[in-house]
Amino acid sequence: MSPDPVQRHAPTENPLRRLLHAISRASSPHVTLLVILAVGLIPALALTLVSAEVYDSVTDADGIAGLDRPALEQALELRNPGLDAAVTGFTNLAGTIGMPIIAGLVVLVMCLRWRSWTPLILTAAAAGGSLLMTVTGKALIGRTRPELADAVPPYESSASFPSGHTLNSIVIAGILAYLVILHVPNRWAKAAVTLAGGAFTFAVGLSRVYLGHHWLTDVLVAWTLGAAWLAVVITAHQLLRRLPEHRAAAQGSPPRRRP
Repeated sequence: MSPDPVQRHAPTENPLRRLLHAISRASSPHVTLLVILAVGLIPALALTLVSAEVYDSVTDADGIAGLDRPALEQALELRNPGLDAAVTGFTNLAGTIGMPIIAGLVVLVMCLRWRSWTPLILTAAAAGGSLLMTVTGKALIGRTRPELADAVPPYESSASFPSGHTLNSIVIAGILAYLVILHVPNRWAKAAVTLAGGAFTFAVGLSRVYLGHHWLTDVLVAWTLGAAWLAVVITAHQLLRRLPEHRAAAQGSPPRRRP
């Protein structure tokens, strides 16, 4: 019998996929997700370090930082007592009190409605990484905020770079929007959620400049870092969803684990 001229080989499994599969079988899909995110945090922190170095060099040369003073002066021209109060109230939604409360309520509804711990784990991990990147960036640069005379009270004393409100808002709002999109079949609803999340994070960043609490470049870099970390978190979850254990559990027939 003559050999088949076209030899077909069984596809070899990706080494990363084999590793994730082994971790998932030895523990649980949620533990696997945390492992992926822990590994993904390494390049995210590296990006923060690189961004800090590049940012420091650029601002020393008065490059993109040349946008900061004109942006602040434009904000000063737009201010009035009523708008100041409204913007302050809005920006507090993305603060250390407002954002955890809002995100916590949304995550609680998701967990109860979908009967899954994934929203809690994913949001907590995303927020933790975002906070770590914020603290790291502030410690490395230690940039001074705009002068108090140019800011709207209440004043803030931490370092200016990066904008924590902006970075955390894009990550948390982004991950909540992503979770909703996974469970909403209507494409118009998906688009509406995406636009709402994007508009919120954009407005939060601009509010920080308007109030004189951050320089424009603090916000620009925060948007970039937040988007990068959000991409890592979403990619990690997508890898998890492709594991056999996750697919079987989603179908209501989780595979038997070895003792």
